[in-house]
Formats: sequence, structure tokens, C-alpha cells
Amino acid sequence: MLIKNQKWFGGSIAAVILIITLLITAFPQQQSIAGVDNGYYGKKAKYVFFFIGDGMAMPQINSAEIFKGAVESTDRMNKGKLSFASLPYQGMQTTHAANTFITESAAAGTALATGHKTNNDVLGMDPTKTIKYTSMAEMAKASGMKVGIVSSVSLDHATPAAFYAHESTRKNYYEIATAMINSDFDYFAGGGLLAPTGPKKDRANVLELAGQKGYAVLRSNEEILNLQPTGQKVIAICSNLAAEEAMAYDIDRKDQLSLQDLTRKGIEMLDNPNGFFMMVEGGKIDWACHANDAGTTIHDVLAFDNAVAEALKFYAKHPEETLIVITGDHETGGMTIGFAGTGYEAFFSKIKQQTVSFEDFDKEIKIYRQNVDPEYAGLDDWIPFLTNQVGLTDLTDYDKSRLETALAASMTDPKKRNKDENSKLLYGSYEPFSVTVTHILNQKAGIGWTTYAHTGVAVPVFAQGVGGSSFQGYYDNTDVAKKIMNIMGMAVE
Repeated sequence: MLIKNQKWFGGSIAAVILIITLLITAFPQQQSIAGVDNGYYGKKAKYVFFFIGDGMAMPQINSAEIFKGAVESTDRMNKGKLSFASLPYQGMQTTHAANTFITESAAAGTALATGHKTNNDVLGMDPTKTIKYTSMAEMAKASGMKVGIVSSVSLDHATPAAFYAHESTRKNYYEIATAMINSDFDYFAGGGLLAPTGPKKDRANVLELAGQKGYAVLRSNEEILNLQPTGQKVIAICSNLAAEEAMAYDIDRKDQLSLQDLTRKGIEMLDNPNGFFMMVEGGKIDWACHANDAGTTIHDVLAFDNAVAEALKFYAKHPEETLIVITGDHETGGMTIGFAGTGYEAFFSKIKQQTVSFEDFDKEIKIYRQNVDPEYAGLDDWIPFLTNQVGLTDLTDYDKSRLETALAASMTDPKKRNKDENSKLLYGSYEPFSVTVTHILNQKAGIGWTTYAHTGVAVPVFAQGVGGSSFQGYYDNTDVAKKIMNIMGMAVE
């Protein structure tokens, strides 16, 4: 009897193994090829959205939610939810570069685009600047998918460039722009190019060369909005660009398309039977944080969230085929909710009245400096502007003292200003008067800043769709790329 049971048990095990083997053979699963245990072995994502809020971490996200709540309700504890903050799968990623714990956008962009670490300032290459890394966008294009790159800053800036260029420095703008038109990607949209004719303005215009590569270069709202998916490759540059060939800050935006508009049009242009990959960058979140301008930062986070909403609309139609991932490349400014002067309170309603960014404020200061002699400059001249355009009221004697000192500094020609340590700590490289105004306004709201540069804190990741659960947990920024590649059925190269 014992011998019979042993035979039966052994036979049963063999039968089970045979059945499992037949099932695996009959229903082959995708292998985990990312080099990390992301727990995903399912079918490939056909449509992939990768949203990167440059400089965006939890402080920027939480601030936008508190501000949104203050706008939507008089209840001081009301909190407005961002659409991407409600996604079902959430994790955290570390952001350090290969050579420093505080990264910048070229190194962080390279990690997010290729799954490899590199040094600060290096783009799409290893730290020795000898090996070129292949990005997920390049892999997607090679696999037959359509590819789109959208950014609110110039299209040759570090983050968008990390998906198509390979340069020893992010400052090789002409070479980066050349790589852009050689990428054969289907849709570029947002800002312009920083050096389309080279640093000495003696090279062939890249945008003219783009036409020879089969690209239609569009520059007006009407042309962009009227685009039809004919199969032609497109470079759509927004009209009325602001400084450094970037789109306007959303708080300043008037007759210009939004990041949401460009994302919606991109979906329309890229949708096809072979699927697509689209990277969308909210680049000016970072710039506003560098200037320690919370109001402008928040408006650009909200604009970024509106762009994500377009992907969520698409997802609702293709839930079994779409992956959406949202993250930041690093945190900028050392932004925090909490300031010594407000204790345990926050008063975000104080920044609701701000209607201009520091950039437009700087233009007003420049005009004032050109038309008013320094000895006649006075804070009283600015009170109407501070009240109506910035929403800064109830100035204390200490506030006025800080503003008067900063105004005097702004009345000096920028080339002749004091560059001592104290001035650097107070104003960074920014217009003394405008940065002091935003500091005081932010502090009254209960918002603090620690730097005019980046920080090394971890950054959240949000995901939904095919393979979305892989993004739960705590991991490196290179793993974000590896997970996406895995879900797209590609291996890190």
C-alpha cells in the first residue's frame, strides 16, 4: 500500500509538472528583461506616456494641491487633488548622478531615458563620454512605434534631448538640434531651438535642414491646431516664445498654446496601429523653482496636470493597452511647506492674487531702471504693482527694509552689481527686487526655499495601466527607465 501511494504521489507530481510545462508553452509570457525585479511578466504596452515634471517633487505637488483647494473653496483646509496624484500605483525614486548626490537635468534625463547613470552635464553617454546609450524613445522608433517629444522649454534642452541625443555636454546645442532632426521621431512640439545656426551663427539653419529630412516646421497656433495625421513628421514651435526659446510660464500665457494643447495634438498625430511612445516635459516648473517663485511654480504644475489629463482620456479608451508614468527628474529650490514666521500655519490664499511670473516682473524692473534715476527710486512707486499684480500687502517695517535694499540693488546695472557671498545668498543670480518680493510673499503664505539650485531628495513616481503596479516601492531613477522598457518589451542597451 505504501509503495502504491508513493507511485501515485510521484505520478501526480510528474503530471502536474507536465501540465504546467504545456501551459507555459501554449501561453508564452514576456520575460522580465529590465534587470530589476519589477514583478511584471505580462503583455507589452502598445501606448506609452512618460510625463516628466522638471524640478518637481512632493513639495511642488503638495503646494499645487493646497493652492488648488484655496482657489476652489473658502474652506482653509480644502485640498484640491491633482489628476496624476490620484493614480493607483505610486513609488519613490532616487535621483543622484554618477558623480554627485545632487543631479542636474542631463544626468537625470539620461537615467530616465536610458536606464544608465552618468555624470552631471553629460547627455546620453557614459561618464567617460565614450559610450552612447540607447534611449527608450530610440528603441520604440526602431520597433515600429511612432514617437513624440513635447516640452515647455526649448526642444534642445537637457530633458527632451536625453531621449534622442548623445553629447559630452548638454551645451552642444547645435549638435543636439542636428540629432533631433536625424532621430526620425514623428512629433516634436513646444519651444524652439537655442542655437539653430550654431554658437557663432555661421552654420546651416537646423530648422531649414529639417525640411530636407521630411519635417514640416510649424510656428503658428493655427497651423499647429489644424494639423492632421497624414504621416508627415512635424516640428511644432509655439508662437510668442518667452526667454531662452521656451514657452511662456502658464501664469503669463496669453495668446499661446498650452502644454495640454500640444499633448492633445500629439496623441492625435501619433495614434496608429503600431502604437506610440510620447514623452511630455513640464520644463518650466524647474525654472520657476530656481527663481524661488512659488506662485509661478504652482501654475506650471497645474498646467502639467492638465496635460496628463489628456493621456488619461486616451487611457479611458484603451485601458488594456496603455501605460502612463509620471515623475520628476529631481527637486529644485529646496521648496517646503512651512516657514519659521508662520509656525504651524499655511496661508496659500495669499498667493492667489499673483498674476505675473518673476520673468515678467523683471521686465517691469528693467523699464523702471532705464527711466528712473537711482537716487529717485522708491518703494512707494511699486506699491500699486505689488498690490494688484503680485498680491503682496500688509508689509511690515522689516519687509519694507528688505524691499528697499533689494530695490537699490536692482537699480544698479547688472554688470556692475556686487557679487559677494551675501548677495549670492540673498538673490542668487536673479533680479534682487523681484526675488525678494517673491520670497516675502511666499514666506507670508508659509512656503520656504533653501537654494537656487537643485536638491538631492527622492522624487515620487505615479503610474496607471499596463504594468503600472511595477512602479510601487522605492528604487533608483535608472529603474524607472528599466521598468518602462520592460513593459514595452525592450532591454536596456
